[in-house]
Amino acid sequence: MTPGAGCRTGAGDAAPSAMSPARATIDAAMPHADTPPAAPTTPPATRPLLTLAAPRRGKPPVHLADLAPADRAAVAREHGLPGFRADQLSRHYFAHFTRDAARMTDLPAAGRAELVGALLPELVTEVRTLEADRGTTRKTLWALHDGARVESVLMRYAERTTLCVSSQAGCGMACPFCATGQLGLTRNLSTAEIVEQVRLAAAASRDGALPGGSTRLTNVVFMGMGEPLANYGAVLAAVRRMVEPPPAGLGLSARNVTVSTVGLVPAIDRLAGEGIPVTLALSLHAPDDELRSELVPINTRYGVDEALDAAHRYFRATGRRVSIEYALIRDVNDHAWRAGLLAEKLLARGRGWVHVNPIPLNPTPGSKWTASEPGVEEEFVARLRQAGIPTTIRDTRGRDIDGACGQLAAEEC
Repeated sequence: MTPGAGCRTGAGDAAPSAMSPARATIDAAMPHADTPPAAPTTPPATRPLLTLAAPRRGKPPVHLADLAPADRAAVAREHGLPGFRADQLSRHYFAHFTRDAARMTDLPAAGRAELVGALLPELVTEVRTLEADRGTTRKTLWALHDGARVESVLMRYAERTTLCVSSQAGCGMACPFCATGQLGLTRNLSTAEIVEQVRLAAAASRDGALPGGSTRLTNVVFMGMGEPLANYGAVLAAVRRMVEPPPAGLGLSARNVTVSTVGLVPAIDRLAGEGIPVTLALSLHAPDDELRSELVPINTRYGVDEALDAAHRYFRATGRRVSIEYALIRDVNDHAWRAGLLAEKLLARGRGWVHVNPIPLNPTPGSKWTASEPGVEEEFVARLRQAGIPTTIRDTRGRDIDGACGQLAAEEC
């Protein structure tokens, strides 16, 4: 998937014609998830293995963020407390960003610690935080309850503060230019494990961890580790927790939440019907099926036109302009004619529905691929703009701490 960070990548031997084996997963609840994938064009020894379910490990403890308000109240009553105490606990977590029982003085001392232990178990533990861009970019490695590792990246800009959040430990999409994709998939994250990354980022922002003093977390992008729509249920529930007002959730604007995908078409259509106007970002990386099947292996199942059609349906259903993410790789996908083909395909579906974000490929140790030359990048962008496609080069943050797009690997130095 898109952003990432880590000390080692596992992508060092990747080359345009040889992808490391990995598992691509599709949430079993998605429509047509039992349809066999189309036959890949890569040789049998190197083609990615497509499976339909994430590996199963021990489930994380049930957490308040996993539960609807009525279920939280039921847990409080099981502990001999009135149901409204769960609302008070929820407000501490979602509005005050704390799980410290000592700070919850409005809860009765008798039973307080037990209720906090039952509804706010520790899900993620900080292993290491690295800083870049004069401290305005912070990449944190988290350990989960079963030893799995994920990373998130917190970034402060002049007008916003954004968290790049992970939805899976590793990734099964096997994109050969992405460090996370070369790790393979360890497991899906739970709703609460996703929300906890956001809660901790909100607390860090408020508490002045970033230069410039206290600020408010305003944006969340699902561009960290994993393919969000392959973990559809947990991601959707996490989005709901993010946008619901306290005490039900964190109270973020849905329009400031971005869900990225490599193009899981049934899940895009499903998301369009949820009634939550999040921004959809489609990681395209090539406008032609032959190349995209090499760069994004799931393209052998859902081709370029199918993915773009689904993205356009999302726009029609929600009114939210779709972002097209396009990593510019030198002499691979950065040709001017490919910019022209991309513009042609986007304009065939109308105007005003899409915005293109070219991303200079970020380096990963040992990779044989690199970013486009500046002049080639400029020509690519110019071709899109001349066709009337709004296009903005993605700001690259955290390269020197392996915290930029495509670099997350969640391994300790």
